[in-house]
Amino acid sequence: MTVVPMLKRTLVLDALLAVAIAVVGGGIGLWVAGTPGVLGAVIGAALTFVFMGLTALTVILAARTTKGDLLSPLFFGIVLGGWMVKLAIFLVVAIVFGRSPAIDPLVLFFTVVASVVGSLAIDVYAFMTSRMGYVSDVKLPHETGDSTPPKSSGES
Repeated sequence: MTVVPMLKRTLVLDALLAVAIAVVGGGIGLWVAGTPGVLGAVIGAALTFVFMGLTALTVILAARTTKGDLLSPLFFGIVLGGWMVKLAIFLVVAIVFGRSPAIDPLVLFFTVVASVVGSLAIDVYAFMTSRMGYVSDVKLPHETGDSTPPKSSGES
């Protein structure tokens, strides 16, 4: 069982969301704060997409490193390390752009909030519509080489 197809699907949908938020947020930012609002919206949408990409990348890397053992401490360590990298990136961006007159901080904040909420909705949608099995390590009759169909309970 692998989560890679679901994460790839999530990344594509997150990219579409980031573009939509950048366009809508940029329009609202232009209306509310002018050019600094547009820059705040574009940076907020891009930052959120980078964060979602890092999440998918660390989960894929952790799953491959631990050979699918999702309960391995190494898996959790890799994912936690990714969160630390995201925290560091966020702090650097907040320090660099926090007091910059070229960016409207409120538009940046609301863009990031809208992007995170939208991305969480996408994650839920991708998880709920994924076609992953509920059990693993089960051999179906056609996988075992047995060509005879299983008998139903009504046959003798």
